Amino acid sequence: MAEPRRLSYGRYLKVDALLACQQPESTKAGTPAHDEMLFIIVHQAYELWFKQILHELDRIQSDFAATPVADEHLGRIVAGLARIHEILKLLIGQLDVLETMTPAGFLEFRDLLTPASGFQSVQFRLIESRLGLGDSRRITIDDQSMRERLAPEDRAKLDADRKPSLLVQLDAWLARTPFVALGDYNFRESYRAAVIAALTRDATSVGSDPSLPEAQRQADAAAICKALAQFRALFEPEASDTTWRMSAPAIEAALFIALYRDMPVLQLPFRLLQSLMDIDESLTLWRLRHALMVERMIGVRPGTGGSSGSGYLRATAERHRIFFDLFQLSTYLLAARDLPPLPESLRKRMGFSYGEA
Repeated sequence: MAEPRRLSYGRYLKVDALLACQQPESTKAGTPAHDEMLFIIVHQAYELWFKQILHELDRIQSDFAATPVADEHLGRIVAGLARIHEILKLLIGQLDVLETMTPAGFLEFRDLLTPASGFQSVQFRLIESRLGLGDSRRITIDDQSMRERLAPEDRAKLDADRKPSLLVQLDAWLARTPFVALGDYNFRESYRAAVIAALTRDATSVGSDPSLPEAQRQADAAAICKALAQFRALFEPEASDTTWRMSAPAIEAALFIALYRDMPVLQLPFRLLQSLMDIDESLTLWRLRHALMVERMIGVRPGTGGSSGSGYLRATAERHRIFFDLFQLSTYLLAARDLPPLPESLRKRMGFSYGEA
């Protein structure tokens, strides 16, 4: 009777197959370039981490697809977003390893890579799309869209992944927040009165301060007027010239969560919003670091895939932000002294009431 096959470390991880995946083009061309192995391994490691991010998004988006989102799933959604953030931080750190390669070392094999480019990473494009970066917001290259630059089989993968983005799911989830208007309580009216009172107090203080030069008083008064205009913009997110991307109910709910974040029922939702901003910030930092690395390696030369190289990457850092609205909410936060108190009946519904007699 044959002895049962025992699982080993190498067989479990398919180490032999994994280590056979590095096949430098310079070696095939008969001019081996030492640094090409590093280049391949770093980028293959990226693709493995991209696979893990998509794996996390699969469960996060499945949980978010429910109406309502199950209470017991909110914790693992936040944990999954936190894991994605940690992976992105790791990806930024991997650029340090790649930068141990000199520009001269890169030039030894760079021409052999054309027209391949990191721009063509379909997994990264899937991550961007799944998070909420729509095609209409992407920067084009020579009037060509991102999809037109991909191989046909990769375009097919993107086309097959047409589920609602996390940004769309977030909008729907926030819009269902019950505490914004409950019973006799209306957050919008309460908040509006508090903002007007705070800005009026600031205006009075500026106007009556004899120690301020006239030019300073005018500048401060103009700043207060600007703040009032920004405040009004919060309640007009559906206007044609708006910079908001989420719906009015979602924006209002996100602001409510940010202002009353210490209420027990809002602590996990607040962490969720913070985690989304962490992810957006890390993606932006990765793009900026990537742009600097490319500039360091090839200067102002175009990328191997036909982009403008570092210039394109630098532009995406600003234009490809996804959860932009969440960052803008800080404009509308109030100091604790100005925050309107919640009705006691509402506080009880938002607290841990199991300890009461």
